[in-house]
Amino acid sequence: MRTPTGAVRIFSSHTYASRVAERETRGPRSPLIERVRARQQRHRQRSFFIRVPFAVAGFAVLLLGVIMLFTPGPGWALIIFGLGLLALEFAWAERLLERVLNKVEQVSDGVIQGSPVRRAVVLTVGAAAAAGFLAWSLFGDIPIIPG
Repeated sequence: MRTPTGAVRIFSSHTYASRVAERETRGPRSPLIERVRARQQRHRQRSFFIRVPFAVAGFAVLLLGVIMLFTPGPGWALIIFGLGLLALEFAWAERLLERVLNKVEQVSDGVIQGSPVRRAVVLTVGAAAAAGFLAWSLFGDIPIIPG
């Protein structure tokens, strides 16, 4: 971005107050996003030596979540948790967390309010996956359930 004199400006002209005002003009928010915003105020008062480990932990958890999308594990849960940690420090993480939560709400509403056939398929697939895991752990060579 260039100033009227032609110099390159490194930082945006938006101040923290203008970003807060911009957030307030948007529509209704998820209760989780509102809780994140309330915690942001307290988090910004903490020392630098507390805020940096939060950011590092947020990036680590986010990376683990992305890895778990391709390997067994709770990938989306870790992504949401990592974005929640990063949202305390970074505005981009808050926006991304809000988008992810909106998408999760849309998907869950689609399943809940979907047709009876769709609900039956989702329940059947979930029950089959649970039964398969239980059978694998009982009769397979997986030491989850002692016996």
